[in-house]
Formats: sequence, C-alpha cells, structure tokens
Amino acid sequence: MTVADNIEKLEERIQKACDKARRKREDVTLMGVSKFIPIEKIKEAYNAGLRCFGESRVKEAYDKFGGFAGGYNDAKLHLIGSLQRNKAKSAALLFDCIQSVDRDELIQELSKHSPLRQEMRLKPLEVMLEFHTGEDSKGGYKDIDALLKAAELILNGGKLKPVGLMTMAPFTDDTELICSSFKRLVKAQKELEKRFPLNDRWAYLSMGMSNDFEIAIEQGSTLLRIGGAIFKDQ
Repeated sequence: MTVADNIEKLEERIQKACDKARRKREDVTLMGVSKFIPIEKIKEAYNAGLRCFGESRVKEAYDKFGGFAGGYNDAKLHLIGSLQRNKAKSAALLFDCIQSVDRDELIQELSKHSPLRQEMRLKPLEVMLEFHTGEDSKGGYKDIDALLKAAELILNGGKLKPVGLMTMAPFTDDTELICSSFKRLVKAQKELEKRFPLNDRWAYLSMGMSNDFEIAIEQGSTLLRIGGAIFKDQ
C-alpha cells in the first residue's frame, strides 16, 4: 500500500473514533511522525493531504526539512523528541512548535533565542509542556506543581507561546492504564486553564500514537502523533 492508501485507511479509523466520541473530525489534527522517514515519503504524505509532521532529532530534521518549507509553506514541523540545551537555538529557528519542553532550564534556553527566531520567522516559537503520565523511562514534568511553575515561567518570560500539553501513555495492551494516562493530561489541562486562563494557551492535547490513538480521541486528544500507520508498508 502507498502512503496515500495508509492515510486514507487511517482517516476512516479516526473518523469512526470521532463519531463514537461525538467529536468533530476537524477538532483532531493528524501529525505524521517522520523520524527516519526519507523526504520522498514525506512529500507523498503532504500530497495526500498531511500538513503536520513530527521529528525527534534536530539534525535529522534540518537535513530533511531545511529546504522543504520553501515549496510547502503551509506544512508545520514539530519537535517531539527530547531536546538538549546545546541544540535549543537550532530547534528554535527550525521548528514551528517544541512539544517536548520538559524542564525549566530548557524554557530559559529557548527564550534566549526567541528574539532571533521572531526576527527570522516573524512569529513566536510555540511550545507544549510535556507531562509525565506513564513509564518511568519517559520524560516530562513529574507533578502538577512543577507543571504550573513551568507554565508561570513561560508566561512571565513573554517570549514563547504556550499552546498545550503533551504526554506519552505506557506502551501496553492494558486499556485502563492508557486511559488513566490520558485522563491525567486532561486533568492537568483543566488545572492550567483555571490557574492561567485567557485565550487558547492550553488548547492542544498531544496524546495518542499508532497503538492507542482511538483511546486518545475518546479521552479528548486534539493532536495525534502517528508514524508507523502512515509510513510503513502494510
């Protein structure tokens, strides 16, 4: 099957999950996780209608997407992998959104490079706070107090644009564990909205991957991070 075939099949499942949850399809963004995927297949996905892509490594993203934006200026590129401070400048200049903001030091480092980014891109860097809700090996802020502190740091700095939260559920067949992970993120979002209201600062919930996206839709995800179901030969 082609990439376009995979996306069509995936869209049917997403629509079915949205119908079941009584949600509108347009309220859920499909991201193609394109790490390790050649640019040719990424272009296939773009031509099939995909407009949001996620990469895990800064250098790989530069190698693939450095010249991509010129001909595909409506495509959005997100960093979904762990980010080292010494690569924060490069990430701030390339990506539209950093989803994996998981520590205060990274917020401070990204904020340092925001003026140059805005000069070059004419828009602020969007960020999501990563909240730890699953396996110990995964990143993210560990508790709601740390998350609230990070949100306050971003808002007081005024140089980054917070747009939501991200998490990774445990990789398991246990539906209850997966649901519990997603529910924790929704609860954290509501706490942020209560503590720091206004506009749509926390509107995005990035949760759900190839193995659990239908559960994520049911629990309120607004952004799905899917790689294998899009790019792998079926």
